[in-house]
Amino acid sequence: MAIPRQPMPEQDPAIRRHTFDEVNLGYDVETAVLEATRCLACRRPPCVAGCPVGVRIDEFVPLIAARDFAGAAQIVAEDNALAAICGRVCPQEAQCEGVCVLERKHRSVAIGNLERFIADWDRHRGGSETKGAAPTGHRVAVVGAGPAGLTCAADLARMGHEVTIFEALHEPGGVLAYGIPPYRLSREVIAAEVGRIRDLGVKIDTDAVIGMAESIDDLLHDEGFDAVFVGSGAGAPRFLDIPGEDLVGVSSANEFLTRVNLMKAYRADATTPVYDLAGARVAVFGGGNTAMDSVRTALRLGARDAMIMYRRTVEDMPARREEIHHAEDEGVQISTLVAPVEFLGDAEGRVTAVRLVRMGQGDQDASGRRRPEPIAGSEFVEEIQAAIVAIGNDPNPILRRTTGDLDHTSRGTIVVDPSSGATTKPGVFAGGDIVTGGATVILAMGAGRRAAREIDECLREDSPDAGAEPTARS
Repeated sequence: MAIPRQPMPEQDPAIRRHTFDEVNLGYDVETAVLEATRCLACRRPPCVAGCPVGVRIDEFVPLIAARDFAGAAQIVAEDNALAAICGRVCPQEAQCEGVCVLERKHRSVAIGNLERFIADWDRHRGGSETKGAAPTGHRVAVVGAGPAGLTCAADLARMGHEVTIFEALHEPGGVLAYGIPPYRLSREVIAAEVGRIRDLGVKIDTDAVIGMAESIDDLLHDEGFDAVFVGSGAGAPRFLDIPGEDLVGVSSANEFLTRVNLMKAYRADATTPVYDLAGARVAVFGGGNTAMDSVRTALRLGARDAMIMYRRTVEDMPARREEIHHAEDEGVQISTLVAPVEFLGDAEGRVTAVRLVRMGQGDQDASGRRRPEPIAGSEFVEEIQAAIVAIGNDPNPILRRTTGDLDHTSRGTIVVDPSSGATTKPGVFAGGDIVTGGATVILAMGAGRRAAREIDECLREDSPDAGAEPTARS
């Protein structure tokens, strides 16, 4: 307990605000071993229960302390198909680290940093081998190559099933690829993790929009799949619904980040257009991780002033504390207790300013935070040249329109049994943001793992008749 938590080495803020290279540099061997020795090796480790995918933290961390890196890597690889990604972007402080026994009087073991260390060590040496079960003869279709779909596919492949992922975009990864900038999650890491899933035998068809050329019924009845897992995420942006939102220079965070990430618009030789932000004042509306990703990306694209405008307080922001800290260090300006009322534009239809109102704090709402309330007579105008709206996402309505017997909520999310991921349509399971709405990578992965176990059980129950369709449990 006398050993302090080892900090994550970072790029200097003055340098990193101009580059898309990773901000966090990772532990070296000695730092990782020292941090791992802080683990108390609890008999009933709460950290494992706090991990949505059930990584055996109590086993891999002591192995790092003992310098058995190969053993630690093997354990992590068996439980987490995207360990190097989780070690970078998951909110460990609210999950495994948040329930660490050391957190009560000291600072928790840096589980996320250690997971990143061992996953990177493993990747650089070629990766651990994970043996799969004998082929079952069953075929499973996975809709969406995001965190939920990739995790479900990897687990099913290890169970011996033949898996094909259908991804609407031209690169796999889902929100990992289009929503998270390279300075938080390098493209090399995504490619390596997806490559390992392909090595398990998983086939990935890109540019395949299920619900358009093919439906879920087509997959089940015409293509011969025995089950379908839907992990298509929540990629439809929400908007503010205020005057002027259609002006040139106002965009959703989804559009902005997709252009930058998937289409590599951050590169000097990029041909995909992004708003010219050099010397511009850019306002981002929202307080989550997507808002932080957008404002820090705008800064790297040359914005003179990159500003977060949020209707609550910093303490109420859903963004990770690390992301807020990194943004402030890089020079991002955070204005709280303000809300947009109207975007103003010039004669050519380009945004030139935003009218804002100051907010007071009312009673607590359902989230436990104090409800923001506009203060009469407090409106003011802020000059801007670009605005990015990052206030959340909803599922794409394509599946809802084309699969009538798949029950949805009023929000457009799919109705499932939370313990299994089974939908109301026989043979179809779902998980991730398509079920919960916009949430975290690790929660989507946990849903993918639960669904994989249930699909496997259903398929094995039907094994005497391989052509039988499993029955979804509601």
